[in-house]
Amino acid sequence: MIETQTAVDALPRSFLAAWSFPLPLVIVLSITLLVYLRGWSAANRTRPHELPPWRASAFIAGIVSLWIALASPIDALDDYLLAAHMIQHFILMSIAPPLIVLGAPTVPLLRGVPRSLRFLLRPFFRARWLRRVGRFFLHPVVAWLLMNIAYLGWHVPAAFELTFTSGLIHQAEHACFFLTSVGFWWVVLAPWPGRRLWPHWTVIPYLLCADLLNTMLSATLAFSGRVLYSPYVNAVRISSLTPLQDQIAAGAEMWVLNSLVFLVPAVVFTVRMLSPKSLRALSAL
Repeated sequence: MIETQTAVDALPRSFLAAWSFPLPLVIVLSITLLVYLRGWSAANRTRPHELPPWRASAFIAGIVSLWIALASPIDALDDYLLAAHMIQHFILMSIAPPLIVLGAPTVPLLRGVPRSLRFLLRPFFRARWLRRVGRFFLHPVVAWLLMNIAYLGWHVPAAFELTFTSGLIHQAEHACFFLTSVGFWWVVLAPWPGRRLWPHWTVIPYLLCADLLNTMLSATLAFSGRVLYSPYVNAVRISSLTPLQDQIAAGAEMWVLNSLVFLVPAVVFTVRMLSPKSLRALSAL
């Protein structure tokens, strides 16, 4: 009873109180955004078609969504509601990464670095081993496997419950979700100045196979009939949902939201491929 009352007292008393301002996160996101905008402004003068304003807007939205996932009331509630926890994972994997990739960040981030620092880093960026590492992690097979292994692996009960024992492990989980998802969406969106390794049509099965795994995990949460993550069994109930109902709601969220994120781009790619212009280009091959 005493532990329950202590947990209740620890809950934020207002919406504003639930926001946190972790200094390392503020510094990293602020510097990243400033460097990008500085570089975008410079590159846009010579590459207006490759770097239109909507790309900068997408990058800003990606940074803001990352902040929302890690510092908003969503983060404050993730120890009490699995549904809130899964919304956080959804933002980290399916909202922030594609928005940041849509910002075509490679050139703006490089151009945004001060010249003196850019000069010092030039040998590093020109290193062959760095290019080989980049090509390896952005290969469609590797990027797909890493994202889905991270997605499924961290949702195994033993791994998921481990994040409740250490803030450092929890942060490592978040970083793993975000970084592997950036690679996944980099393959899908192929931002300038990158080029696709595989034909356009391969993006469709790439997305559909990821959605299949998402459906399997979501259905497991929704239809298992028992609470899979023990920390939520004894968590303070801050809503009318029972732990099992909370898990069902989390599974439904993952099923619907992630499927939309995977299927909508797949439909867009399909429509583009079936357009008269694309069909003529294919017939000319």
